[in-house]
Amino acid sequence: MFLAPSPCHRRHFLRRMGAGFGAVALTALRQGEARAAGGPSVGPVIDPMRPYAARPPHFAPRAKSVIFLFMVGGPSQVDTFDYKPLLQKLDGKPVPDSIRKAVEASRHANVFHGCKDELMGSPYAWKQHGESGLWVSELYPRVAEHADRLCVLHSVQAESNNHAPASYQLHTGEIRPGKASLGSWVTYGLGTENQDLPGYVMLFDAGPLGGAANYSNGFLPPAFQPTRLRDQGTPVLDLLPPEPFRAGQRASLDLIHDLNRRHRESRPGHGGLEARMASYELAYRMQAAALEVGDVEGEPESLRRAYGFEHGDGRTRSFGRKCLLARRLVEKGVRFVQVYDMPDKDGWDAHDRLTQNHTPRARWTDEPIAALLSDLEERGLLEETLVVWASEFGRTPMMQGDRGRQHNAAGFTVWLAGGGTRPGARIGATDEIGLMAADQPVPFRDLHATVLNALGLDHEALHFEVAGRQERLTGVAGGARPIPGVLG
Repeated sequence: MFLAPSPCHRRHFLRRMGAGFGAVALTALRQGEARAAGGPSVGPVIDPMRPYAARPPHFAPRAKSVIFLFMVGGPSQVDTFDYKPLLQKLDGKPVPDSIRKAVEASRHANVFHGCKDELMGSPYAWKQHGESGLWVSELYPRVAEHADRLCVLHSVQAESNNHAPASYQLHTGEIRPGKASLGSWVTYGLGTENQDLPGYVMLFDAGPLGGAANYSNGFLPPAFQPTRLRDQGTPVLDLLPPEPFRAGQRASLDLIHDLNRRHRESRPGHGGLEARMASYELAYRMQAAALEVGDVEGEPESLRRAYGFEHGDGRTRSFGRKCLLARRLVEKGVRFVQVYDMPDKDGWDAHDRLTQNHTPRARWTDEPIAALLSDLEERGLLEETLVVWASEFGRTPMMQGDRGRQHNAAGFTVWLAGGGTRPGARIGATDEIGLMAADQPVPFRDLHATVLNALGLDHEALHFEVAGRQERLTGVAGGARPIPGVLG
């Protein structure tokens, strides 16, 4: 079962942001104490009145923003971007002994659970594309046109074969809930370039298993949790006050701000009051900015058509609006935008009847994703925007149920585009049937280190002190590294 989120209302936004700014103020106070004592910093220096202010990276960045396209449920790599001729040849036959023994000797031995001892070749036609010769199935014909822009990771691995833990790990680096998400870490480290919009935005209809823990700020100050924007209608419900009160709203806020300022001056270091003042100002500025960025109808008709706005399937139109809104957000300086493909309870979770699941889902995401890549390129934004296409895991080459496939965390595909990644590159490989990573395994922590590196952040230097321990997105044990060969 997948969970539908509740919409973000103005009152909830103010309450949440007030607490967030207060935590930021406390963090800033602790940073000052640490520096005064000559101890290590507990993270980036944050102004409690301007927690989203752009902060310098650790080194020269390749990218300024991230658009993270999350395909909820686990699309099959052997039916999308990881062509395996031997799998086609062995259709209906058991897993070769050499491959079975290698998998059973690894920590991914449970990947056989629930599967038939029968391989299932891909039901889709495959073709090589571009100068890179990337194999892409007929599920993604429009994305395939961008083959030479994609940097494809064929050997990604998760630590769990279950949706919620694997999803937690993709988003936060840990299989258990409670940690801060990638988007929260990015905005904590860098702030955002637009002070009138949130730094971390979510666009989705329904969330993954595990709910909000996937995109939570965790132990980071609440100011760095995401804001959900609706892709249709008013981006944030009830953001505007009732009509009779709008004309005098600025004057009222100025009066309140002046009274709060005087109160603050008589009580220096009152972080909570500074937080509340900042939250009111951000909400006021968002009234115009959020409405403007959400007005996708002002885009040229040809562009809206490319994103699928006129498609006969409403789910294509919905995903297309999210992708176009993501482009508009990064164009306005928003740092991290996450787009969920989750219009129903199943997602890509094809335990039975793979074609009935994957064919429509690819159809309603193919055009919008291709349009997003083209749009970013034409506007000169692709080089500074890292696009990530990922899921919590892939699927087995073995059959499950009625011609479906089981979860597979042992080896699957993630691709990147733009943001300084090497176009047309292919990193790593699965075995001959696409079951387990056989060359250059890529754990999620290395994917996270790569995203941070593209943004100019050292994954080891980006930390936050929790109970005396410096927490990191990539873990405290060490061992993570940016993926070799990904960044140019």
